[in-house]
Amino acid sequence: MAGTSVGRSWLVPVGALLIAVFAVCTSELIITGLLPALATDLGVDIPTAGLLITGYAVGVAVAGPLLALATASLPRRGLLLAVMVVFIAGNVFCALAGSYGMLLAARLVLSACHGLFFGVAMVIAVKLAPPGRQATAISVVTAGVNMATIVGVPLGTAIGNAYGWRMPFWIIVAAGIIATLILVALIPASPKEERSSSDFRTELAVTLRPIVLISFVIIIMSLIAFFNLISYLVPLLTNVSGVPLSLVPWILFAMGIAGFFGNLLGGRLGDWNPTLTVTGSIATNALLFLCLWLFTSNSGVVAVLLCMIWLVGFMFLAPVQTRVLKEVSEAPNFASTLLSTSFQVGIAAGAAIGGAVIATGWGYAQLPVVSAVFLGLSLLTNLGLMAYDRRLKAKLA
Repeated sequence: MAGTSVGRSWLVPVGALLIAVFAVCTSELIITGLLPALATDLGVDIPTAGLLITGYAVGVAVAGPLLALATASLPRRGLLLAVMVVFIAGNVFCALAGSYGMLLAARLVLSACHGLFFGVAMVIAVKLAPPGRQATAISVVTAGVNMATIVGVPLGTAIGNAYGWRMPFWIIVAAGIIATLILVALIPASPKEERSSSDFRTELAVTLRPIVLISFVIIIMSLIAFFNLISYLVPLLTNVSGVPLSLVPWILFAMGIAGFFGNLLGGRLGDWNPTLTVTGSIATNALLFLCLWLFTSNSGVVAVLLCMIWLVGFMFLAPVQTRVLKEVSEAPNFASTLLSTSFQVGIAAGAAIGGAVIATGWGYAQLPVVSAVFLGLSLLTNLGLMAYDRRLKAKLA
């Protein structure tokens, strides 16, 4: 599975990983659009049904890294396919669930596989890519998340509303089977691939390296900034900016498209100059959030600024994740799944902080400036990482 592929042939198996990510993330996110229907059918209230989302996030954050340690010695390709089989079975149980407890249990199994899946997929993508193209490979894989948001969730919600909440899970089962067959066909089984010799101490030691920990902080702070706003974006647009509710889905769709291309652009720029890409993306977004704060009363300007934020905002993700995977390359299993954990921490904290801002009486209009503050903290953390890099290079010189 070496990254010495000729030309662009390495993009084919990496594209197969994208398809699998699309299926897995659609399974994660689809529950948000199905909550009312499944709550009614299973005889629980909406807050209780909402635990299907919270429980999933906790499962990704906690169980994923633990499973990564438990499976560290297994070949990555075989483990990836095994996880996909469990993913398919988990969604079958979701579709067949006759009770809320059964559905929650199936979701928890899926969440554990989710974290492990992403860790393994990232490691494989980096190994498949030739030198200097690792950030592009990461951006292609994570584009599956954008596709799930743009296409999978809206389409699945529409199908669920028309044919019942169980139908989207059956479609996800079919998508998972197709994705698994594609992975079998396209992910190379290298005879040189050996079982990992890393143990718990090695995995933990590389994860605790300052560069890795600082990178996790950059990810968490940046995602807090984004989800502090996105969690409450609809009331901000309708109540503060005066955007008609009928236009909100189109704005969200445009933001999703912007994020998709921003992610891919970030991968390409990250291969060219990762430090400049991360620094420029975070700094530009901090300024855009401040502009959004100033112009929330102008709906047209707000819509344009939101699209710009989501285009530029996703550019930092691929370079930062690539940096982590390069730093832990001799024992990547634990740290790679902690990338998913850092995402979940940032998302959960962002939503909680946004809720606290609103509860204190500041209102929706102040959310962009709070996001700008957290991006400022992320930028300072990144500057600290750059200073650490310079000191490290000076010592090695």
